[in-house]
Amino acid sequence: MITVSDTRSHETDRSGQVIQELLLEAGHGVVVYQIIKDEPTQIQDYLKALGEHSDLDALIFNGGTGIAPRDTTYEVLERLLEKTLPGFGEVFRFLSYQEIGSRAIASRAVAGVYQGKLVFSIPGSTGAVKLAMQQLILPELIHLITQLRG
Repeated sequence: MITVSDTRSHETDRSGQVIQELLLEAGHGVVVYQIIKDEPTQIQDYLKALGEHSDLDALIFNGGTGIAPRDTTYEVLERLLEKTLPGFGEVFRFLSYQEIGSRAIASRAVAGVYQGKLVFSIPGSTGAVKLAMQQLILPELIHLITQLRG
């Protein structure tokens, strides 16, 4: 679980805390929790380092998915993903639209596969985190991991 933010700390990262709580409630473990700056090289280097961990099945990034100049998570992850799950972003935006209206078009949520691991990148707002986790990620996590393991 990785929070991409220039301002959050472990104490103020409510979205990161929500992701962890929801994963644990669903019976999953949290092996890594890190906050990194919204710097392309940091995001890329951290993804590559996590790709080496055989004890990780999925990586969830939150934050940096908007269109502000400092939002670079999408560009980095989209370039490095070996396979993408286009339906994840499409359905996330559809569900988000039902909650927040047309502002949902600014979300660049993305998911795919990197080094045999699922990678999800979701907006950093607590509402977006709950929506993505409860309606998309948690219901499909075990199925997707099983498919990756072949």
